[in-house]
This record gives sequence, C-alpha cells and structure tokens, in this order.
Amino acid sequence: MTIRDYLREFHGLPVFQFPVPGVPAELPDPDAVAWRLFAATYAEDDDELWQPLFERFLATVDTTRVRAIIVGGWDEAYDTSSAAIVEALAGAKDRLPALEAVFLGDMLSEDCEISWIMQSDVTPLPAAYPGLHTLAVRGASGLEFPPLRHEGLRRLVVQTGGLPASVVRDIGACDLPALEHLELWLGRDDYGNDVTPADLEPILTGTRLPALRYLGLRNSDTQDDVAAAVATAPVVTRLAELDLSMGVLTDKGAEALLAGQSLTHLQRLDLSHHYLSEETAGRITAALAPHGVAVDVSDRQVPDEFDGTLYRYTAVGE
Repeated sequence: MTIRDYLREFHGLPVFQFPVPGVPAELPDPDAVAWRLFAATYAEDDDELWQPLFERFLATVDTTRVRAIIVGGWDEAYDTSSAAIVEALAGAKDRLPALEAVFLGDMLSEDCEISWIMQSDVTPLPAAYPGLHTLAVRGASGLEFPPLRHEGLRRLVVQTGGLPASVVRDIGACDLPALEHLELWLGRDDYGNDVTPADLEPILTGTRLPALRYLGLRNSDTQDDVAAAVATAPVVTRLAELDLSMGVLTDKGAEALLAGQSLTHLQRLDLSHHYLSEETAGRITAALAPHGVAVDVSDRQVPDEFDGTLYRYTAVGE
C-alpha cells in the first residue's frame, strides 16, 4: 500500500495550495489555512521550482499571519535533499513570526515513493522557530535529527517506509518537555528499518517526555518486538493513546501486551492493520473495552503464502 491522498487538514486548518504563477485565485486569510507549497518532482522546463515558489509566496501573502506550511514536492526529491528547503524556511523566520506547524514532504507515490524522498537535518526548523508546535516529516533517506531541546514542540511525526535506528536514538536523546504526540513509522528492514527495542528505550522510559499523551510506533515489520517492549515501558502509564497500527502485529505481540502492564487507563488502543487471529483480537477487546478503552482491531490482514513461506506486510512500504 501507499499513501493515497495529500493532506486535506493540518494543524487544525484546511489545506490551501498556493496557486501556480499566472493563475488567478482568491487567496484566503493567511491564518485561516495551512499553506501547501508544491513544486513538481519531475519538473518540465516551464515548471516553477520550489525556491522561486517560496519567494513568490513570501512576496504575495501576509506571511506575518501564516500559522502552518506544508512543503509538498520539490524538484528531483528522489535525488535532491530537503536541505535547501529547510534552510530557506529557517532563514525566513523573521517573515514568519506566527509559524506554528511545518509538514515536510507531503508527496504521493506518483510524486516520489516514501522511501525515496531525500530528507536532511530538519532540526534547523525547531531551532529557528521557538513557537513551533508541530513538526512532521515524510521520508527517511538522509534524515537527521541531532538531539536538541525545544520548549514548545507538542507534536512530532516521522512517516517512513524504513526508519534508521540512528534517527530514533537521536529523537530519544532530545529534551522535549511539551511534547504530547510522538508518532514514528518504523517501516521495513528492506527500506532501512533497523530499530531494536534498545533503540526505543530512551523514548519508552519517557524521562525526557513528561507531557507525552500519545505514542505511535507504527508501520513496523518488527511490531511483535515493539509490542513486547511497550508492554513493560514506564511511559505507557501516562498515555491516553497507544498506537501500534499499520504493522505486522501477530498473536505473539498481542500476548505480550496481554501479559504486560495494565492498559485499562488508556482512552484508545489502535492495533488496526494487523495479523491477529480473531480469537486473540477478541481477547484484547474483551480485556479492555469494559474499562472504557476504545480498541481498534479493524483491517485484519491474512499472510500471503509462497512455497511454504508466509509473507506479512506493513501498511506503507516503498
């Protein structure tokens, strides 16, 4: 599977794509939408590239009121990293004093496969914007997140087809006292996921994440190992939502959850897109639903079998 739709809402705002040159369009109030700045990844000679588009945006819109920016495609995103875009956004901090949210890489497979998107060190964005509440990144090739402290960041989302352990360790080393929502798509080993429970430990202790209420460790081909690590993780006791969806969770991982610490304090447990037996899915629901936990065990998958070998797949791969 792939991601099928561009963002329609971001940071609680409807998405508005900044129009191409020469196309008349009535622009919305700057603070009423999330502005999507999109350039073609396979650009023709007459296509506007991302940096000129951004300069035109700064010159056209009252950017002192802009709250959210979505970076869609950029030219040759499969071969050219986001470094110049990150630098441009960080360099415009004085012209974007109200910026609260950035999404870097809102692309579909026809623009660039998720595992091909070339990212970079994205921490200049939170460093430049102390008022940044949300940072979301799609793609992990070249992604770096050197440890930092940020007082205001509340949501951090990293969507990948395969997330390197080095990035997870660096995120775990960050001091993010206001972070409420941490969502990592771990992905598959053939696209770069080499994350182990030991790499997740700094996150699972929760020491540097005192405000965390949502933890999503999603889209993993090692979801059973993730579930076993989460089952005894100190951070879980203060979560409202635990999200282990989109992966290859089997009965083995579910048994670890059932045998681990109590999850009855959760408001929601999301296990959707899974490989659980109907019996085990029913046991989890029966154990938690009477306590008011919304348990999502929808989208049950059946393994493919070839020459006696079973194959299971994450929801988002290449």
